[in-house]
Amino acid sequence: MIQFKIIVEKHSDGYVAYPLGIKGAVVGQGDTYAEALADVKSAINCYIEVFGTEMLEDEPPVIEVFLTEAEVAI
Repeated sequence: MIQFKIIVEKHSDGYVAYPLGIKGAVVGQGDTYAEALADVKSAINCYIEVFGTEMLEDEPPVIEVFLTEAEVAI
């Protein structure tokens, strides 16, 4: 078992989920949070099956993830 940090975003048309710590693009989506999470977990399994564990980043896994907002003058 490998533990991944997964970002789940809520959009107007559904949810998008993606893991941290994998080289390349792995994305899941769904109409609900649970559907997007299940879809990205399935995508991770498929991705590792096809490309192998060498596609996992060599650096230590992400320890924490922070979400914040910041104003930027444009």
